[in-house]
Amino acid sequence: MNGLDATSRAEVVDPAALDEVVEFTSALIRIDTSNRGGGDCRERPAAEYVAERLAAAGLEPVLLERTPGRTNVVARIEGADPSADALLVHGHLDVVPAEPADWSVDPFSGEIRDGVVWGRGAVDMKNMDAMVLAVVRAWARAGVRPRRDIVLAFTADEEDSAIDGSGFLADHHPHLFEGCTEGLSESGAFTLHTGPGRALYPIAAGERGTGWLKLTAHGTAGHGSKPNRANAVSRLAGAVARIGAHEWPVRLTDTVAACITELAAVQGLSVDPRVPGFDLDTVLDKLGPAAALVEATLRNSANPTMLSAGYKLNVVPGHATAYVDGRILPGGEAEFIATLDELTGPDVTWEFHHREVPLEAPVDGRTYAILRECVQHFDPDGHVVPFCMAGGTDAKQFSRLGITGYGYSPLKLPPGFDYWALFHGVDERVPVEALHFGVRVLDRALRTL
Repeated sequence: MNGLDATSRAEVVDPAALDEVVEFTSALIRIDTSNRGGGDCRERPAAEYVAERLAAAGLEPVLLERTPGRTNVVARIEGADPSADALLVHGHLDVVPAEPADWSVDPFSGEIRDGVVWGRGAVDMKNMDAMVLAVVRAWARAGVRPRRDIVLAFTADEEDSAIDGSGFLADHHPHLFEGCTEGLSESGAFTLHTGPGRALYPIAAGERGTGWLKLTAHGTAGHGSKPNRANAVSRLAGAVARIGAHEWPVRLTDTVAACITELAAVQGLSVDPRVPGFDLDTVLDKLGPAAALVEATLRNSANPTMLSAGYKLNVVPGHATAYVDGRILPGGEAEFIATLDELTGPDVTWEFHHREVPLEAPVDGRTYAILRECVQHFDPDGHVVPFCMAGGTDAKQFSRLGITGYGYSPLKLPPGFDYWALFHGVDERVPVEALHFGVRVLDRALRTL
């Protein structure tokens, strides 16, 4: 790609790109890449679809698999400045399962109706995959070359362990990401309406870490009719009850503190969450619906999710197991481990079933400023704020390569459109106009960065 100055403020997005982002979103939804966990998924058809469109834009995509059918696509766009650090833009190809009986439409129809694209993946995150494809192809038509190298990665297995996706790429193909220092991906720069005429655009600049736990209680097996003071089920039940009832203390990370400060400013309030005696509860009350951006990331958390014990009603089993979904704030790992040791007690052991690090990205530097400006350029009345994700993304795995990640898949959504509810929800859908907005913002951001 040669030609136009990538930092030019002239818009590169053409009518074809606006048509393609809708076409690609619908087509990718029609490719069922449901990830049921435990390796039960096949992303290859979607990967081949993506690779064909990248190749048509003059790129040389590489398809990579750890497991047959679990396919990743990686391609590099050469930048105009060879001394500049590279930028990673990544999106996953798998989706969570959908139960057709619960939906108003076939969840894998990709139906376009009344200006809305329907189906599993419409917001998580085949829409972003489609935006990236549309932008890259618009650049090819216009002869645009970005300032820095841009590595595109379309991954498998994000909705489970990422072992076949970003984890595999980071551990076994790090050379493909040489020079990448920053990355952009899902769950940021979408509209959150918090009041009449008040639209927020939260950009993800942090993620809680993943701490999925396996608890095991051992006891004495025996007949169910006899007293048993070493009952593994009772021991496990006690530990699970303590974990579920535990009140984790508030721990304000830099990202969450910045989010509270900026949300308050939107409401006309001047607050400093770092001063002694800061009244968090009062401020959260004043934030109203916007408080949802921080409420899940004020603390570590641990939610029991699965129990398993026994094989017959009148037999006390010798062991019992449980699983707990733990999430850990940046800097909160020591507290998390010490608390779980205390809550499980002497008769229950625990281990990490799956563990990934928490993340934080700067919100006071050039990158965040550009990401904010590009949203506000297309919605001057919008308020951009940083936030920390309660869950996690492929940015965790790519952080092993020294890549700092931001959540940035821009969508301008109408009032009443509940983005959070549609994430893994029923009747997942995205407005066509939101996709058009996303392509324009993403184009500007990638050329400016």
